[in-house]
Amino acid sequence: MVIRSVDLRSDTVTRPTDAMRKAMASAEVDDDILGYDPTARHLEEEMAKMTVRGSEVILGDNSHIHVYENGGISTIGGVHPKTIKNEEDGTMDLGDIEAAIRDPKGSTLSIYKVDLLGEHTRQALGVPVHRLVEAADSVSVCLSKGLGAPVGTVIVGSHTFIEKAKTLRKTLGGGMRQIGVLCAAALVALQENLPKLQFDHKKAKLLAEGLNQMKGIRINVAAVETNMIFMDMEDGSKLTAEKLRKSLTECGILVLPGNSSRIRMVIYHHITSDVHYTLSCLQQAGQAIHEPNRN
Repeated sequence: MVIRSVDLRSDTVTRPTDAMRKAMASAEVDDDILGYDPTARHLEEEMAKMTVRGSEVILGDNSHIHVYENGGISTIGGVHPKTIKNEEDGTMDLGDIEAAIRDPKGSTLSIYKVDLLGEHTRQALGVPVHRLVEAADSVSVCLSKGLGAPVGTVIVGSHTFIEKAKTLRKTLGGGMRQIGVLCAAALVALQENLPKLQFDHKKAKLLAEGLNQMKGIRINVAAVETNMIFMDMEDGSKLTAEKLRKSLTECGILVLPGNSSRIRMVIYHHITSDVHYTLSCLQQAGQAIHEPNRN
């Protein structure tokens, strides 16, 4: 029977801390759509002090969405179109689609190239958030991943920009009333979990270094700069992502295969001594797969 659980699939699986639950239960609230929720305003002020782009969709260059819809996916959805050539029959080459997919692998960028970023980048580069985002007109900050809030993303920008965002939010039916209940948890996340991110990065590096010593596994340790680890199976190895996933599940460890030869692991503040436990289980799983008849 599995008595220990280590969930490395994503940092979206974080659970609210006791302090968050207490803050949510006692949060001062009012109608945020009318602009009166005090806890929401407190969170907005904190994010504004801290900070003083987004998704893409791959489209054919002759597609209806790209040619005829007035940039609606960007205007309403905030999604940037990336176009590739349409074939004569209207299809797109699968190779072109694959090549168009961006794959940052959790890496951080040079400060001179960073436009928008999450708190993980701030911790990895060791500079204040406001320094990294000073050239950006707006920033979207997720609070529900490594920071561990149960829900929430904050948009930060100029007063004019935020007023426009609120209008669009109302148009799309996205307003919430007593939002302070959720903002209270977000404030605790900023106060308690923000300083812990650097330790998450160190734990991820430690795990990557240990994994890289194992037979049949390859990791670019130098590329592990934040809390994400990408583990590849070496060519010719008996290991596959699915075999390892199944073996680890028996130990109570959950991981996320990216394809047949890659597994992603994500560290967050709930993961403590589990790094050493995970390494031990992976060592045993790899040995069992490579040497199935060994006693």
